[in-house]
Amino acid sequence: MTHSEPLTIAVLLGSVRSDRQGIKAARLLLAALEQRGHEAVLVDPMVTRLPLLDRMYKEYPKGSAPAELEQLATLYRRADGFLLVSAEYNHGVPPALKNLLDHFLEEYFWRPSAITCYSAGGYGGVRAAMQLRMILGELGMPSIPSLFAIPRIGDALSDDGQAKEERTTRQMNGFLDEFEWYAQALRRQRASGTPY
Repeated sequence: MTHSEPLTIAVLLGSVRSDRQGIKAARLLLAALEQRGHEAVLVDPMVTRLPLLDRMYKEYPKGSAPAELEQLATLYRRADGFLLVSAEYNHGVPPALKNLLDHFLEEYFWRPSAITCYSAGGYGGVRAAMQLRMILGELGMPSIPSLFAIPRIGDALSDDGQAKEERTTRQMNGFLDEFEWYAQALRRQRASGTPY
């Protein structure tokens, strides 16, 4: 696929655990997106520490939301798509990721999302990914059909986010090709107008 139209992609990392493995996947994806000529911005809940949801961004009077929410809203409005990096906790979505998502709504509209999921075991986090599909659709950023599932992430990726096997790189490249297609198509449609 030709990567001729640079995109702005928000990469949402979903874990705040002390030994989190998802940062490896985020590093892999950030590097790959940048190599394709895109602006990739990591949203890390360990850095952007949002409180547990009390009020959504849109519920604050204009200009009065906490600085972290204002910064994310600005990024999300610029974004052409959202790439989520999710672990699987007890067959579900990590609470840090759900909290990060729930602070916003309209800022996601008319943009695609894509799910990278991972686990220490053989399933690669796909049970959490299925729940995320429902959530992302409700938030107005439907997920692309493909997943980038990384089973046994400790063996699959190095600490600096390098794939240890060629098949992981191949899978990621196909996933990103598809995501780029949706992001470029929806960007064109947003430019021509949205239903509301």
